[in-house]
Amino acid sequence: MWEILLENLPILICFVLGMGLLVVEVFMPGFGLPGIAGIILEVVAIVLTYLWHGGLTALGMTLVILALVAIAVSLALRSVNKGRLSKSPMILNDSESATDGYVATQDMEVFVGKEGVTLTVLRPVGMAEVDGIRLNVVADGEYMPKDTRVRVDRVEGPRVVVRKLLESEQSPRT
Repeated sequence: MWEILLENLPILICFVLGMGLLVVEVFMPGFGLPGIAGIILEVVAIVLTYLWHGGLTALGMTLVILALVAIAVSLALRSVNKGRLSKSPMILNDSESATDGYVATQDMEVFVGKEGVTLTVLRPVGMAEVDGIRLNVVADGEYMPKDTRVRVDRVEGPRVVVRKLLESEQSPRT
């Protein structure tokens, strides 16, 4: 038995180290060095198995590797949902409220009906100043040059839609 293990030691080392690196990669964010090194080591283990023991054994090794990777991924996904990873600082569990200083797009509704002036050309997206605040705005279907008087017509999610004020609608500038 020890003889078989010693003969196949390079295959076993590549297999075990590769699996270990792939498991580390599953629990790390992103795709980096451990994952690439783990994949390379597993490919080396399969190639060595093929060269020393034939195609059928290499196919068996490939199936074992794929099964173990699938188990590791499923355990990681389960841990993200229910286990330790769900409580880790990488996962955002806290709410972000306006009292804590976070601003949501719904807060843009306060600008509906307010007047301002374009700071850039709107074709159809650009900048405008409304109530002394610079906003990214979208023109309501027309090109508008810089310094055009506008009114915030509506807010659609993150989009602030403005329309050009007619001469009769403009309030006197102060």
